Amino acid sequence: MAKTLIRRITKSFFVGLTLLLVMAFLLSCLGGSIHPNHAWLMGFLVLAQPYLAVLLIISLIFWLITRPIIAIFPLLAIIIGWSNLSHLFAVNKLSNKTAKEDSVIRVVTWNTQSFNGLSNLPEGKRKAGEQIAATLLELDADFICLQEFNHAYDRAEGNHIKFFTKQYPYYYFSKDYSRRNGQYVSGSILFSKHRILQTKRIPYPGAESLIWADVLVGSDTLRVYTTHLQSFLFKPEDYEGMEKIKTREEEAITASKPIIRKMKAAFLRRAEQAKTVREALDQSPYPYIICGDFNDVPNSYTYRTIKGNSNDAFLEKGFGVGRTFISLAPTLRIDYILYPSVFQTVHHFTIDEDLSDHILQGADIRLKK
Repeated sequence: MAKTLIRRITKSFFVGLTLLLVMAFLLSCLGGSIHPNHAWLMGFLVLAQPYLAVLLIISLIFWLITRPIIAIFPLLAIIIGWSNLSHLFAVNKLSNKTAKEDSVIRVVTWNTQSFNGLSNLPEGKRKAGEQIAATLLELDADFICLQEFNHAYDRAEGNHIKFFTKQYPYYYFSKDYSRRNGQYVSGSILFSKHRILQTKRIPYPGAESLIWADVLVGSDTLRVYTTHLQSFLFKPEDYEGMEKIKTREEEAITASKPIIRKMKAAFLRRAEQAKTVREALDQSPYPYIICGDFNDVPNSYTYRTIKGNSNDAFLEKGFGVGRTFISLAPTLRIDYILYPSVFQTVHHFTIDEDLSDHILQGADIRLKK
């Protein structure tokens, strides 16, 4: 009798757990459609979606073995949320080639972490700029879009634009932040091999701007955008707080409060910035390419708003989960290259040389005639 009761309680517990998991996953699938102003907590569920999906698959296998009738719940959740899951990973043929084919337009985007590299040593930081530039120049891209780019007019070691101007005579720099009476500037920059016809900077409050350039490629005019959306602005003490939460220390609740406040503020601000980007893309009179550090994951409100009906280079030709940010979690794809269906995706590649906390993204595309 006691064994039967324990069995029933155990079964009820796991069924309840499965139903909670199904509900959490389905709610995370709605997160990309709901403005954070109305439900900012959805942002946390969206971040957790890859892990919820893995748990859902484990649950499906478990119930198929022990009680197949219960497996219908995780199975239905996976079917309902499949369109969301399809944004989380790509299953194309794996390729690491970086040789550029003829007649393609190569676009590269990279958050360069202020050209400091990952070394804490002064010599390592000094050489990082040269190494980052060398990595980029070897790719022979048509357009290089960089975020967290900085330049010093009064110091030779900080003159980062000089690395590129021989190979890229055209560029547009947002210069969002300025110090030393304008001698030090930073922001997003767009380098082009092709003649720039027109440029514009669209500022956001408290973050790097959205910039675009109309460029002449052969007989075609294209508009290339790059941007860096609001980050969580985590500081060292926030990362320490995350460790306390992971290890369940007594101060975990206290440590979590500023982290949650920063994440909420970023969710809300990115939603407004994404609206600005979407409006700019809709106004483009030319085929466009938009790339940069969106600081948000696939299926987020930010990503879905900007992407619209555009193609995602990684989903078209990439493989795996496509991580682009090396800290916090192994599933964070927050850097993107997007464009409308007038372009054909030829190739997508990534390069990680431990020179930034972001991984370089590149795509070869071709304008359909």
